[in-house]
Amino acid sequence: MNKAIFISIGISALLVGGMFWFVSGNIDVGANAAGDTSAVSISDGKQFIDVSAKGGYSPRVILAKAGTPTILRVKTSGTFDCSASLVIPKLSYQKFLQPSGTEEIAISAEQAQGTMQGLCSMGMYNFQIKFQ
Repeated sequence: MNKAIFISIGISALLVGGMFWFVSGNIDVGANAAGDTSAVSISDGKQFIDVSAKGGYSPRVILAKAGTPTILRVKTSGTFDCSASLVIPKLSYQKFLQPSGTEEIAISAEQAQGTMQGLCSMGMYNFQIKFQ
């Protein structure tokens, strides 16, 4: 009987640990680890980057043009999870997003350099913009 309980606890711990690992983003199902350019468009000399926030951020890695004035558009649609609390440390940006709508965040040409990370306030969900 004690052996059965020990095995059950061990299996439960593995399942719970696996779910935390999956949710934290260590498994990147179907995402392009090198970066996504489909979320980027340029119009009237400005670069627009579209990110959706619900159950995490998508796309997770975005390739964009460096040194270009940029508007980051974060779209929510019935978002009531942690991804509604957006933090972008490089911009000193922190805001609770509306459950549905689009938040536009201006990024100057000087700020559009290197890698910029966005994450939820708990650090559980994240995305990166790689300016090249």
